[in-house]
Amino acid sequence: MEKLLLIGIDTRSMLNSALKLNYELYSTSYFSTSDTPTIKNQKIILNEKTNESCGVFEKNFSSEYILEISEPYIDEVDYIIPISGVSPSDFRKKDQKKILGTRDVNDIENKYRFYEKIKKEFLTPKTFNINDIDEAIEINENYPNTQFILKPLQGSGGYNVNLLNNDTEIQLNDDEYIMQEYIKGINLSSSLLANKNKIKTITKSRLLTMNDYTNKNTFIYVGNILPLTKKTIMHKTNNITQITKEMDETTEKLGKKFKLQGSNGIDYILNENGLYIIEINPRLQGTYECIEKTYNINMLEAHIKACQGELINIPKAKYYTYKKIIYSPTRMKYHPIKLNNIYDLPHTGSITEKNEPLLTIIDKDKNFEKLYEKVELTSKIVNKEAITHQLRKE
Repeated sequence: MEKLLLIGIDTRSMLNSALKLNYELYSTSYFSTSDTPTIKNQKIILNEKTNESCGVFEKNFSSEYILEISEPYIDEVDYIIPISGVSPSDFRKKDQKKILGTRDVNDIENKYRFYEKIKKEFLTPKTFNINDIDEAIEINENYPNTQFILKPLQGSGGYNVNLLNNDTEIQLNDDEYIMQEYIKGINLSSSLLANKNKIKTITKSRLLTMNDYTNKNTFIYVGNILPLTKKTIMHKTNNITQITKEMDETTEKLGKKFKLQGSNGIDYILNENGLYIIEINPRLQGTYECIEKTYNINMLEAHIKACQGELINIPKAKYYTYKKIIYSPTRMKYHPIKLNNIYDLPHTGSITEKNEPLLTIIDKDKNFEKLYEKVELTSKIVNKEAITHQLRKE
């Protein structure tokens, strides 16, 4: 039996899919949610315990460490599927051959190089590479009518992305950054499957960030609603067919340009000027379980088959699906919540810090209005439970 390693921040959803396939499974993940399947060959970094804090993800997560503890698995397995948090470029050259998915990601994950590759061919925000604070201030002064956001040169999930205003104090740490033109509009996403000869769009979705729920200019990823329709775009538009057609055409062009393989995602922002390309996510995406629920397919199997040359037939959408990540409104101790549409559950008694990911809501329904109502009601219940079990700050 062939051996498959899943490695990344959270492997729960992929493990559930993998258990339906014929592989000897290995998994290394940062999070250890209580609903993560237990398998024989498994390493988990965050060991949640009663009355102990789960800490702050941004401070504690290290792709280097997750690779280090995975080394015995990497040497042993036949195939590797990196998930969010681990890049194909992080692996040794000899191990990259085992990767199922897009391997050459240097011009994708480096946001400035990505901009340089697409700026003449596609609509994309004006982007500058930043070496120091003086350079950032100079760019700001040279473009007085342009608002910018500051974001890491490499990274995903919307972490450490900050809107720059006139009164913003620009602070840079040891990481590399870009300044990018701030585009106001609707966040959209496209999921695709690709082999060496063909690109196929699986679905389009409404991409959700913190900014969709608050006015705090926070761009952290919160979830998706799919498929993309006149209802799910949640914005007045009379040309949804034209929008989805343009997304399909652009997705195919980008897929071929960057020689994408397997499952990949492309993020866009839509406004009155058109469809701006923001980034490519060269891996299985946050829409993973939504796609499985909407189309009744095994996304891991679809990804593997695409990497091996076969693109599955995509059936018509059977449901609307809504995913929403809940970030804890306070420092709290987790107690079980009796709901059937919540996932990525903390271990009972563990402590989640304020603004850290608490759990994920995922639900489906053939009626979009009912679905939206169910998820938002669940969101209120979860947040209320968090407040009920609030702890004093240490």
